Amino acid sequence: MATIDRRATTLALAHALSAAERGLAVIPLSRTKLPALRSPHRDDPDPLPCHGECGRFGHGVYDASTDPRRIRELFAAAPWATGYGIACGLHPHHLIGVDLDTKSGTDSSVALRELALRHLFTIPDTVVVLTPSGGRHLWLSGPPDVVVPNSASRLAPGIDIRGAGGYLVGPGSRTGHGVYETAPGTSRLAPAPCPSELLRLLLPPPRTHHPGPSTAGRQGQGPGQGQGQGLVQFVLAAHEGQRNTRLFWAACRAHENGIGPQLTDRLVQAAVRTGLTEREARSTIASAARMTAPADRRH
Repeated sequence: MATIDRRATTLALAHALSAAERGLAVIPLSRTKLPALRSPHRDDPDPLPCHGECGRFGHGVYDASTDPRRIRELFAAAPWATGYGIACGLHPHHLIGVDLDTKSGTDSSVALRELALRHLFTIPDTVVVLTPSGGRHLWLSGPPDVVVPNSASRLAPGIDIRGAGGYLVGPGSRTGHGVYETAPGTSRLAPAPCPSELLRLLLPPPRTHHPGPSTAGRQGQGPGQGQGQGLVQFVLAAHEGQRNTRLFWAACRAHENGIGPQLTDRLVQAAVRTGLTEREARSTIASAARMTAPADRRH
């Protein structure tokens, strides 16, 4: 059984409640940085997918809450917890975590600066959490209608992304390697909006579309229509959990290539076929249009 450090648990709960007051949904973590509560379905011979519908604790980020009463119940069920996790991708901040690791043998901070220079974006002043190993977590907020996936070293070696379904270790948490702390001067900041150029890098690329003879030989296609069909197919191939992300990415590419207005209705129809409502689809496409507009036209 895990050793109980009541002082560490009390401090973790206090920090978690403080984070919840800022609209950040939290769960208790163990010293290993893993969710402190084990799955109630771990011994089921053939467990069905459950995101907490059963009403019991132990579903990781699906337990995350901003409700003080529920948070106290979570910590009461895990008296060995010494930290807390902050769920990413949830209202109101739609948090995106940029994890600059030090374990890869590369300088991830330099890698991020090089990405910023190459893609013309600047990391704004935002919350920065210092890890016991010398790394940093940058907190950014994303658009409400875009799902940013988790990734490890996809942007560059040593840069991990915490998105929907992931979590960040909250400042004040104590792990087996030390304490997570907010960098001086950033504790009172709100997560800054993710730069649009960086957001595009965080979204998954489309699968390569190779048109067959039936589509390659079509007559009468105007400029961009072949590419437009590829973007529509990309949206149609979305599974649950990918729909907004794929639609946003496709709409961004369409607007960047000057075919956004012509392709809007077809993208909406494709998105509706995957399960989105027309209102959701048009809202996502409108966000993409704003994101890709020249800076002097953004509002």
